[in-house]
Amino acid sequence: MHRDREPREELAEGAGPFVTRRTWRSPEGGTAVWESRRVRKRGELTVRPAGGALATPRRADARTLARLGRLNALAAVSFALGGGLFAAGAAAALAGADATTSTVAYFTGGLFFTSGGYVSLLQTINAPERRPGADRLAPVAWRWWSYEPLRIDWLGTFLLFAGTLVFGVNLLDSFLQGLTVQQAARLVWAPDVIGCVLFLVSGQLALAEVCHGPSGIRTRDLGWWVVAVNLLGSGLFMLAALTALVTPELDAPVSLAVSNWGTLTGALCFTAAGVLQGFEHP
Repeated sequence: MHRDREPREELAEGAGPFVTRRTWRSPEGGTAVWESRRVRKRGELTVRPAGGALATPRRADARTLARLGRLNALAAVSFALGGGLFAAGAAAALAGADATTSTVAYFTGGLFFTSGGYVSLLQTINAPERRPGADRLAPVAWRWWSYEPLRIDWLGTFLLFAGTLVFGVNLLDSFLQGLTVQQAARLVWAPDVIGCVLFLVSGQLALAEVCHGPSGIRTRDLGWWVVAVNLLGSGLFMLAALTALVTPELDAPVSLAVSNWGTLTGALCFTAAGVLQGFEHP
């Protein structure tokens, strides 16, 4: 009799092997909907009682909500500041400032990006869980690390964090002087491209998470705007990285102007996404 009273899963949605939304029906006829991004960002399920016309959010406990809110605010500020510093560095380069000025701005911005990436991973790791047989979320013990590659939110935020670390190698190596073309390509350009690839894959996973499919447009969803603007920024950073390659034949970047403009516009996208993320809280 106890099992008959447990909610039964009716629908699992997602992209590829990842589930991003689950729907359960209770024996009384009501439904509860779990969505990956909504749970880790806002700490809530969507519940519709039997015969009810409107669905209402059912939130986690106050302590969990406060934790998610703090982590979200810290990540949002980190990404906004990181993007702002990258924009300042690119603007300085376009204005003809010395390379050191831009490099310092980029490196400092990279530290904020790395902080935001790790805090985003922490928010995923410490998101509340739905326990079997319950239509509410339960808190989890605080963790600094986990390994859960079958979760789309974990994989997406982990790749984002990994991308910021690889990107940091590029930024640190940018301080090196007297590099040959081959050394610059290996130590500076290659980490830049690898980091951008990780950003793009992470962004695509985030888009699949919020759309419950490979892609989609959900203009009324704040989370979609955060993801879409971040993905655009990642694409512009990739453009900047590809056009920054120094070719042995010319001993100059493919297009320094395009690289600087790509960095500037991409950084502004990350800044805007960070500001928007600040409003995506419990």
